[in-house]
Amino acid sequence: MRVVRVVEFGGPEVMVLGEAPDPSAEAGSVVVDVAVAGMSFVETQIRRGVDKWHAEPALPYVPGSLVAGTVSSVGAGVDPAWLGRRVVAGTEAGGFAERAVADAEDLFAVPDGVELSDAIALHSDGSTAQGLVEQARIRPGDWVLVEAAAGGVGSLLVQLARLAGARVVGAARGERKLELIRELGADAAIDYSRPGWAAQVLDVTGGAGADVVFDGVGGRIGRSAFGVTARGGRFSIHGASSGDVTVVDPAEALREGVEVLGIEQLFGFGPHAVRWAEQMFAHAVAGVVRPVIGQTFPMEHAADAHRAIENRTALGKTLLLM
Repeated sequence: MRVVRVVEFGGPEVMVLGEAPDPSAEAGSVVVDVAVAGMSFVETQIRRGVDKWHAEPALPYVPGSLVAGTVSSVGAGVDPAWLGRRVVAGTEAGGFAERAVADAEDLFAVPDGVELSDAIALHSDGSTAQGLVEQARIRPGDWVLVEAAAGGVGSLLVQLARLAGARVVGAARGERKLELIRELGADAAIDYSRPGWAAQVLDVTGGAGADVVFDGVGGRIGRSAFGVTARGGRFSIHGASSGDVTVVDPAEALREGVEVLGIEQLFGFGPHAVRWAEQMFAHAVAGVVRPVIGQTFPMEHAADAHRAIENRTALGKTLLLM
């Protein structure tokens, strides 16, 4: 079978297409014929060898921790009813491959009527977005500021906040992304690459600031966003695409009357992921939420897929098609 390997740490060009033996399903596991593999900004940083949150993989390695496809074989102790079913599955062996092994306990059945490309976005970014919204306790009428609102998680946060009855300000870079944010129903779309963007947030919210801020960027953007969080508001950190997590001194948060939900909140999401994914699939089936699949690439162009994520040109979710 064909696989994509990272042969050394570095830029997207270190991802090389090659061959590997077909995997077999051992006890408790299945083989998935992969149709779609997901990817995230964090995985691009792991490939570069600069990620601060995950153990460095041994070289060479096959990237991709989440796939969607059809179960083609099952190992001992696995319910044979999984055979032929469409699933989303986590895989430690790497998902940038035509076939991947997954633990049976990590399988998530894809409902009829949901495309596999949508399913992988709903399961990964969707469950994260649902968890963030639940933790932030959005109330009807709240002003919600979403950074990187045209990205995979951000685009879903915009929709979930609207579903909760909030008024939404989406922030991103460039008119193409701002147009998408408006299409998703945001009340305002602001370019945070331009000077004075935080002041625009205050103008939109009548000077009060945002009741909830979803900070997926960090760095200067995150600090500016904290500065326009309303008293009594929640500042929720879930990412650092700038390279630096937003740091807020507890004394400063207390002084400003802001509750900070730090990036460590993500470490507690695991036990709830299935429930949140099920909620997101239900929203999608009901037609009230849609994942944004901005671009897809064939596996021989995996480097281009990572490059699109890193250079900030990607809209929504970026996927690899096998």
